[in-house]
Amino acid sequence: MISGKAKLAGVMGWPVSHSRSPRLHGFWLNQYGIDGAYVPLAVAPENLETALAALPRLGFRGCNLTVPHKEAALALVHAVEPLAARIGAVNTIVVQADGSLLGRNTDAFGFMENLRRGAPLWKPRSGPAVVIGAGGAARAVVAALVDEGVPDIRLINRSRDRAEALAADLGGPIGVIAWEDREAALDGAALLVNTTTLGMSGQPPLQLSLAALPKTAVVNDIVYAPLRTEILVAALARGNVVVDGLGMLLWQAAPGFEAWFGVRPEVTPELRDFVLA
Repeated sequence: MISGKAKLAGVMGWPVSHSRSPRLHGFWLNQYGIDGAYVPLAVAPENLETALAALPRLGFRGCNLTVPHKEAALALVHAVEPLAARIGAVNTIVVQADGSLLGRNTDAFGFMENLRRGAPLWKPRSGPAVVIGAGGAARAVVAALVDEGVPDIRLINRSRDRAEALAADLGGPIGVIAWEDREAALDGAALLVNTTTLGMSGQPPLQLSLAALPKTAVVNDIVYAPLRTEILVAALARGNVVVDGLGMLLWQAAPGFEAWFGVRPEVTPELRDFVLA
């Protein structure tokens, strides 16, 4: 039950009906007995500025942003944390005491926490990392890998120009590799990350032979529907450690929940099972 003093947050997207965030945050609200609510907010792109400005007026403590709002929000908040500015996207908004909006990006944090727990033997200095894709998710993943000290990041995207722009924006040990050379780029890698929607339910699979990838490498797909994409199934069959994308969703949610509801939540197997159900 919630009262008239309930703490409010939500997720803005267009569409937003697919989002698992309300279920995720609802689990935590119930677990910690918090008087609060986290609601889906279907906001069309042309209404984003109005919707964000309404957050403090409606008593919201903030919100998450999902597709297609993460990049557009950068210009609509009053302040942006440095990491979000580097990545070029905001996924978490916190309403400050004075009613101003602070933009944050917790995707890099979510990616790294998921990787650490899913593959505890992997270390940033283990060797090269191969990242497939150059969209918003890839920017967060590459920023995390650069900040963790990965010595060699091999970035592969169907549009080379977009990959080169990402490398120039983020800096660090990033080499752009042609799409047609993606399989050769796996040679000697310690980590492979797919940040594209290839392999997601309703999308074509990621066409990538893993023959050149060392069996000691970790393979991560940030897609979580399905939980085991074809690339993860293939990697698991040849003996690689695999990390699915659900943990990134769960971990990226924790900092926002803490900011809005005052409790640092735990990511547990029970939470994972509940979100998947």
